[in-house]
Amino acid sequence: MLLGAVTVGTYILTLVMESDRWQSQRFKVLSVGVVLNLCALGYFKYFNFGVDSLNAVLVFAGLSPFEYARVILPIGLSFFIFQSISYMVDVYRGDAPKTENLFDFAAFISFFPQLVAGPVLRYQPLADQFRHREHSWKIFSQGCLIFMAGFCGKVLIADPMAPMVDAAFSIHTPSLADAWIGITAYTIQLFFDFSGYSTMAIGLGMMVGFIFPINFDDPYTSASITEFWRRWHMSLSTWLRVYLYVPLGGNRLGRGRTYINLTLTMVLGGLWHGANWTFLVWGAWHGGLLALERFWRERHPNPSLPRPIAVAWTLLMVMIGWVFFRAADLGAAFRMLAGMAGMSGWNLSPDLAWQIPPERLWVMLFGGVLVFVLPWLRRKTEGRLRIILIPLFLWAVATLSSQAFTPFLYFQF
Repeated sequence: MLLGAVTVGTYILTLVMESDRWQSQRFKVLSVGVVLNLCALGYFKYFNFGVDSLNAVLVFAGLSPFEYARVILPIGLSFFIFQSISYMVDVYRGDAPKTENLFDFAAFISFFPQLVAGPVLRYQPLADQFRHREHSWKIFSQGCLIFMAGFCGKVLIADPMAPMVDAAFSIHTPSLADAWIGITAYTIQLFFDFSGYSTMAIGLGMMVGFIFPINFDDPYTSASITEFWRRWHMSLSTWLRVYLYVPLGGNRLGRGRTYINLTLTMVLGGLWHGANWTFLVWGAWHGGLLALERFWRERHPNPSLPRPIAVAWTLLMVMIGWVFFRAADLGAAFRMLAGMAGMSGWNLSPDLAWQIPPERLWVMLFGGVLVFVLPWLRRKTEGRLRIILIPLFLWAVATLSSQAFTPFLYFQF
């Protein structure tokens, strides 16, 4: 019902905005559409967070907290709200044509391969594809291969990491071994889980004739946080840049304002991921790093570190950010960081040790190596991809049918 209301409401408001009668009031109509979409997002995603935060303040002040019925988060809300907003803004700017066909717009908003976990699509690249798409066995088979690659990454690499990650992050005072095994496993799990889903969505789209832009481009091989955000969740990075960073002023209002805009954009991007203080800190961490990198590059235009060292440093910064992204609350995040620094002992805890059979360690090692050899592997095996993927896909299907259900991590966003 909510998806239908957002779809119909955005479609009607866009038609009103583009009608001759409202030409002088286009920005007001756009503002109404954006605000209504954000209100839907705010209520369903942040109402519980807001009331819980207020109740914490009331309890601290010795007052009685509010009692309320918790709001359930609809699946895929963040993605279709962002797509609705981008459609209205693009039509307003003249970057995309308005559609007179409600079914075309509804198909764009509710396109099943990417509805629940992205990538975040823009209307313009898909507008022509709704009217004409090429269908052939070659394109269909290519989509199948892409889907199988994502499926194998999710089932064979990401899923085995889940028990180790859950156990490590549930330890109240993790040791050095606990913390580093946990965050390494999570770094691998999150990449292969989310990139796996995005790859599956791209493959499914291709199987029915749609060409989606890629969403990941070997991000863990980045030599800076700036490069990382050009290669990680690329559709979201583009959305944040086009619809937040640029409207805030981008880099057009001086150096100081540029640093503020970078940080604020990432803080809001962190809040988009979830209603928790941990996501705000994660966004602020990345925003601060982006601002610092820009400050440094303005004074030192030439890179001073060899690329392997820069890649290692960037990955360390990303992993520290992932601690906040995964932790249940800020206290748990700081305890995990303390463990990574060796402040809570060095030895592996029994609560984690039993979750690390040799086969999971091998999968973690393989996943870590694969992150860095994927670019080379794709070039060397491009012609033999079918031979490699089909047996792996059958193995993944058999594995999935024999294990407990493990949902995609980005379903919660």
